[in-house]
Amino acid sequence: MLRTATLAAALAAMTALAAPALAQDTKPAADGLAVATFAGGCFWCMEPPFDKLDGVVSTISGYTGGSVVNPSYKQVSAGGTGHTEAVEIRYDPKRVSFQTLLDTYWHNVDAVDGGGQFCDRGSQYRPAIFVHDEEQRRLAEESKKALDGRFAKPIAVTIGPAETFYPAEDYHQNYYQNNPVRYTYYRYACGRDKRLEELWGPKPSG
Repeated sequence: MLRTATLAAALAAMTALAAPALAQDTKPAADGLAVATFAGGCFWCMEPPFDKLDGVVSTISGYTGGSVVNPSYKQVSAGGTGHTEAVEIRYDPKRVSFQTLLDTYWHNVDAVDGGGQFCDRGSQYRPAIFVHDEEQRRLAEESKKALDGRFAKPIAVTIGPAETFYPAEDYHQNYYQNNPVRYTYYRYACGRDKRLEELWGPKPSG
């Protein structure tokens, strides 16, 4: 249900030293940026595809959708808080649309697996779209409906209102950049890319 055994041991040691950050609210950014929140399993793996988009200003790994205030990674990964791992994205809507973010999201999740994502099992890894306004809700619902019938199983991604977002501990942020070898090993061992290719086909070259 958690990361691979090697990574789990390392993370447990780091967790003991890192305190969880304070909660982010769900209000739109005051600097002209918009906010989107997506859950797609391991938040390490959800940062890279959005960071590549022109117009995305930041991606923050964290926890949302649960009942415990200011949870730690240890608490969330144990599955008792109701939270799911998620990424909060701040973006410039003049440069990248929410529709583009949605398209990126769908192609980076197993849309028919509501019991977790890839090798990470449990509700703490459930896929979800947390909308910040009615326009986001409309676009999210339309994009989900457009996938009806594409797969043998129904779409399992839930759509609901954005809730309090708690940034994860510092060592989780930009993990793929700060720990490239461990990240690459985890992603491969988890079978994420293999499953994504089965669902969506190979990524375009170049």
